[in-house]
Amino acid sequence: MNDLNNKDAGRTSSDWDKRETVIRLEHISKTYSIIDGAPTMAGQLSAFFSPQSRRKIQALKDINLEIKKGEFFGIIGHNGSGKSTLLRIMAGTYIPDKGGKVFRKGSFMRLALGIGFDPELTAHENIFLNASIIGLSMKKIRERHDDILKMAGLEAYLHTKVKFFSTGMVSRLKFAIAVNAEADIFFMDEFFGGVGDLQFKALSAEVFKESIVKGRTIIHVSHSLPTIKEHCQRVLLLHHGEMKALGPPEEVLPVYHQLMKQNP
Repeated sequence: MNDLNNKDAGRTSSDWDKRETVIRLEHISKTYSIIDGAPTMAGQLSAFFSPQSRRKIQALKDINLEIKKGEFFGIIGHNGSGKSTLLRIMAGTYIPDKGGKVFRKGSFMRLALGIGFDPELTAHENIFLNASIIGLSMKKIRERHDDILKMAGLEAYLHTKVKFFSTGMVSRLKFAIAVNAEADIFFMDEFFGGVGDLQFKALSAEVFKESIVKGRTIIHVSHSLPTIKEHCQRVLLLHHGEMKALGPPEEVLPVYHQLMKQNP
């Protein structure tokens, strides 16, 4: 792995060492057991009692990593490199293989646009449903309800079912709700995709920085390299489940581009 992990957006190594660690991964591996050629129930039962018919796929291989408080940390790599698996292990959704340890300090949330969104409900109803899922109390939802509608530009569509909205309208509403989430650590998988027209994208970028990024730790999986370059202090490059490079975007992204040329 490229030894890039002591550099961080102008900070010295000693400054970096003094910052509090909020996520630490020790010897994280993840192996999946895949059953080939068993589409029927009988075939699956046969495979269950015949372990030799299963195929092992190692999605992650001995990942060791520390993420500091307030860091915006990116994870990149080609499809199937283990990015989402690693994010889910960090968030506690997946359990690593035996011997792997995950340390987290502070409240955390996996944040995605539109968790629990129901197209049969109105904008008003979806605000209460979606905001409650991301942890807001009823009191806070009532306090922020009008501001959410205003940010999304949907004041006139308060009681309109979301299924009648355009894609842009839905994206704006999802984003306007999501930026109200409250946690110390956010795990985000392709959070920035399809957030409306150019005017709203400019607004959402500013709101995102003030509402989500400020004072929080962000772990962001993305294929959007401009997003990674703009927001991240450090980036982890995964390749076939292994740590290929770790460091600031300006040093890791060229490694990624070279890797893609070698493995199109």
